[in-house]
Amino acid sequence: MYLFLSNLSFSDLCFSSVTMPKLLQNMQSQVPSIPYAGCLTQMYFFLLFGDLESFLLVAMAYDRYVAICFPLHYTTIMSPKLCLSLVVLSWVLTVFHAMLHTLLMARLCFCAENVIPHFFCDMSALLKLSCSDTHVNELVIFITAGLILLIPFVLILLSYGRIVSSILKVPSARGIHKAFSTCGSHLSVVSLFYGTVIGLYLCPSTNNSTVKDTVMALMYTVVTPMLNPFIYSLRNRDMKVAMGRIFKKIPFSL
Repeated sequence: MYLFLSNLSFSDLCFSSVTMPKLLQNMQSQVPSIPYAGCLTQMYFFLLFGDLESFLLVAMAYDRYVAICFPLHYTTIMSPKLCLSLVVLSWVLTVFHAMLHTLLMARLCFCAENVIPHFFCDMSALLKLSCSDTHVNELVIFITAGLILLIPFVLILLSYGRIVSSILKVPSARGIHKAFSTCGSHLSVVSLFYGTVIGLYLCPSTNNSTVKDTVMALMYTVVTPMLNPFIYSLRNRDMKVAMGRIFKKIPFSL
C-alpha cells in the first residue's frame, strides 16, 4: 500500500506542478501566453500524471479488496513483485497514452493567434481552436476514454462491490467498522477525483460551460491533489501518533 501511496503522492505533486506555476506566472506578469511547444508539453505531462492517478487508484482498490476479502493470503497475493509490476504497468500505459494524444495534436494546424478559454492547455479546448479536421483526434479520445477512465472506474466499483458483500457477512460491528475504516481514505480520494472528472467531461455543457469547466478543472488539478495527503495522513494511525509527538514537543505560550 505504501508503494502505491508514494507513487500517488508523486503523481499529485507533478500533476499540480504541470499547470499551477504557469498560471501563477501569467497572473503576476499579466501576460497570459504560452508558446506552441510549451502548450504541447504541458498537455503531455497533464495527461501523463492524470492518467497515472487513475491507474494507481485501481491498483489501490485491488489492494483493499485482497486485504479485506482474503486477509490470510494478503502477503502471498500482494507480493512485492506484483505491486511493482502494477506500478510499472501504470507508468508504461500512461506514457504511451499521453504520447499518442500529443502526437495527434501536433499534426493539427492552428491558424493565426488563438485564445485558449482555459487556464491551461486542455485537450478539448485546443481541439476547438484547430482549423484542421479533428475527427481522428475525437475518435481516439472516445476510444481511449473508455480504457483510461471508464474501465478503471468500473473495476473500482466491482472491487468495492465485492468488499461490501464481504463486509456484510461479518457479524461483528467492530469488524465492519474496521473494514470500512480501511477503505475510507481510498473511497474519499476516488470520489473527489472521479466526481470532478465525470462532472467536467461526461456531464452535458450549459450556457456557462467555460466557467464550469474552469472551476471543475481547478478542483481536480489543484484541490484534489492538495487534499489527498491530508485524507491519507489523518486516517493513518502511525501518522496520527507521529503528529501527536511533534505537537507535544512544540512549546506554546500565551
